[in-house]
Amino acid sequence: MERLEKWKMALHQVANLSGYHFQQGYEYEYEFIGRIVELVSSKINRALLHVADYPVGLESQMLEVIKLLDVGTDAGVHMIGIHGIGGIGKTTLATAIYNLVANNFDGLCFLENVRENSNKHGLQHLQSILLSELVGEKKMNIASVKHGVSMIQHRLQRKKVLLIVDDVDKHEQLQAVVGKPDWFGPGSRIIITTRDEQLLTSHEVKRTYEVKELNKNDALQLLTWKAFKTEEVDPCYAEVLNRVVTYASGLPLALEVIGSNLFGKSIQEWKSAIKQYERIPTNQILKILKVSFDVLEEEEKSVFLDIACCFKGYELEEVEDILHAQYGDCMKYHIGVLVGKSLLKLSLHGTMVTLHDLIEDMGKEIVRQESPKNPGKRSRLWSHEDIIEVLEDNTGTSKIEIIHLDFPLLDKEETVEWNRKAFKKMRNLRTLIIKNGYFSKGPKYLPNSLRVLEWWRYPSHDLPSDFHSKKLVICKLPHSCFTPLELVCLLKKFMSMRVLNLDKSKSLTQIPDVSGLPNLEKLSFQHCQSLTTIHGSVGFLYKLKTLSAFGCTKLMSFPPIMLTSLEKLNLSRCYSLESFPEILGKMENLRGLQLEYTAIKELPPSIQNLSRLQELQMSNCGVVQLPSSIVMMPELTDLIAWRWKGWQWLTQEEGEGKVGSLVSSKVECLWASECNMNDDFFSIGFTQFAHVRDLDLSKNNFTILPECIKEFQLLRKINVNDCKHLQEIRGIPPNLKHLLATNCKSLTASSTSMFLNQELHEAGETQFYLPGERIPEWFDHLSKGPSISFWFRNKFPDKALCLVIGPVDDESGMFRPMVIINGNKSFLGSGYFMMGMNHTYVFDLKMIEFEDDLYQEHLENEWNHAEVTIVGLKETSIVKQCGIHVFKQESSMDNVRLDDPFGKRKLDDDLDSLEPQNHQILKRHRFLDMDFP
Repeated sequence: MERLEKWKMALHQVANLSGYHFQQGYEYEYEFIGRIVELVSSKINRALLHVADYPVGLESQMLEVIKLLDVGTDAGVHMIGIHGIGGIGKTTLATAIYNLVANNFDGLCFLENVRENSNKHGLQHLQSILLSELVGEKKMNIASVKHGVSMIQHRLQRKKVLLIVDDVDKHEQLQAVVGKPDWFGPGSRIIITTRDEQLLTSHEVKRTYEVKELNKNDALQLLTWKAFKTEEVDPCYAEVLNRVVTYASGLPLALEVIGSNLFGKSIQEWKSAIKQYERIPTNQILKILKVSFDVLEEEEKSVFLDIACCFKGYELEEVEDILHAQYGDCMKYHIGVLVGKSLLKLSLHGTMVTLHDLIEDMGKEIVRQESPKNPGKRSRLWSHEDIIEVLEDNTGTSKIEIIHLDFPLLDKEETVEWNRKAFKKMRNLRTLIIKNGYFSKGPKYLPNSLRVLEWWRYPSHDLPSDFHSKKLVICKLPHSCFTPLELVCLLKKFMSMRVLNLDKSKSLTQIPDVSGLPNLEKLSFQHCQSLTTIHGSVGFLYKLKTLSAFGCTKLMSFPPIMLTSLEKLNLSRCYSLESFPEILGKMENLRGLQLEYTAIKELPPSIQNLSRLQELQMSNCGVVQLPSSIVMMPELTDLIAWRWKGWQWLTQEEGEGKVGSLVSSKVECLWASECNMNDDFFSIGFTQFAHVRDLDLSKNNFTILPECIKEFQLLRKINVNDCKHLQEIRGIPPNLKHLLATNCKSLTASSTSMFLNQELHEAGETQFYLPGERIPEWFDHLSKGPSISFWFRNKFPDKALCLVIGPVDDESGMFRPMVIINGNKSFLGSGYFMMGMNHTYVFDLKMIEFEDDLYQEHLENEWNHAEVTIVGLKETSIVKQCGIHVFKQESSMDNVRLDDPFGKRKLDDDLDSLEPQNHQILKRHRFLDMDFP
């Protein structure tokens, strides 16, 4: 693919080259030739900029930026931003791009080290360099920044230029040199490199690229070149090389610095150096990384150090809770700034806070340098050795703001014998978190400066008598030994509390009166297995957003609730809970309700007060009676009801609409697997689900899927697997694409044949699993065994339907498709599908996710041989029969052949030569790790 992109780019550039036309009488011929010579000379004599001693891992990233540049077009001016953490290779990448595309422009300028040069010499100096390079005049007298802006606009607005603005850290720098695209001529390209993505956003740079860390192979190659000046390395160094690669986490700067420092060193010297780096990062690396930290505001620095030292890997929601206790609502802004400057990262779905390992090390080293020899004088403590030393020796001071003690999980945890007065001198301690350890005794003193207190296995039945922090916002005491009476005394002290966690408290038999906590937003008492009673005040905490009683196995009832702010409620695995709480008024913020593994037999009519409920999960329950009106709740889209012993509709109350009403619910996903359903389910209320898109009725006892299913216009997926009594499916929804009907042993042949209709499948995107061995008459080509082949030209057909007849052995029913092109290029499906004996699987090949993109493959042959083969999980897995059908309306049959376009004799020769290659490909993929879809 990379080679193809390079060819495309080169051909695009060649196509846009234009010649020079000599006009008689306009000038002398020698002048015309002189101008051409001067232009060619300027291009061929142009010196390339030095990229790197060992440019490793650049090619794929260059291709991504080249796409953004769109160099071949002269319409408009494009600004492209390249961003990432310090030392990641932004300048290196920009330099490589500069060298690659320079010949396409009339003027070139690489404005390097903008941050450093503007600090030393001012913005006018940058403007002077830019104009000098692009206009060709050596001395440019610029009176002011405004004057420089005016000159840039005037002198460059008709010139096609390539300008690199490297290492920008302030918006005024961009305003001074690349204020607006119309400052430059059509076809110009501006590349800006920065650590701060927000700078690009504020300057309205739409096309951006974040530089990626090196993968393991590229990192190892760069380190090897730096440390040994060759690719060949003594195998004895393999372990230490891998340790450095792990430590550097793909950061080229770290690999280059460490590789250079260890050039010519012995293995023992390598090991010693690595231990030192892991303990204290080298100054060469820290100096580069710390630039981003130094420009932060004071509170932003504090937030960064909190996260780097103590909260890496935490859920974003929990980090926000903790930081809110210290910084208020500003913490969201601070986190955004840190993400923008590449100091923090959020996980793919934005739920977890993380950062590069070396950025973390930088933060910890900044704190360590506050007092290299005495941990008690540092602002943050996270090393369990340092913390235990401070607590045992009572060496803490007012400097300490955060203690985060997370003991390593060992087979045998030792009890910490400590000085119970150790917190006395920590007058500014704001966060105390202790996880997984055992302390011999509880504290005699806790500072009233505490805003966050989290102590697992708190070693006492009470908090210190003089601890009455008015600032305590978060209190988490999981695995504690408090009784209800002791808990009452504790809670009276903390009116400001927003988060209370009492998970896994074995002695807790009841949740006491919490009316003295009016600001409580999160309350959790999960897995309190002695808990039987909850005080009624819990139902009237008007600010409560999250309430979880998950796993309280002895809890039988829940008090009525009127929680207008509630967003999350989890009562799952309360095995003894027989009734859902009455809802006393409108609760419009609850979107999801989880009631899995409970003894709840019915939901009360008051559940209608959850007027904005979107998802209801009730799995592994007994016989459940539902009010018919529940499916008509205005925003309910997902109804999950697995493994009920029975599903019953409650008798309608007067004034309530009939179950069979023509009005449809908004439920889109109905999963009711293994709910002991019979045919009565369809006669009472099923038509209300007419808007459903995903219907799972597997492992039930009904015999007929009724004719009304044809009216379900939006239904795309039906699962009736293991419905062993199912005899008839009396209609096909018009947009059905996915049908699962395995082990439907009673299903009639006429029902099965209905789903092998040619028109249905030629609409595309179908995946049908059916009982029995059925071969549609309209299939183009069939073959015994697991493989079938055809020929095509130009590109692989957009739509090709495959047919697979189940395995000969019921013990080997896991398969996935593989396509082999011309005997040497294989495309393997990313997930297995399961098939039993005597089953038929029909699927659109386009619906299979291949590990490489089959449909983008560039093929040079006029005609290409394609073999579709079904690979089993085991080598003994053998498919009985398979087939192929090409959709004629999507692929011209002039470009598809089922026989050899070159003649039978050549086909025999080709297949003979391909056989050993195909055998090796099949053997190579046969035993890959199982990856279920």
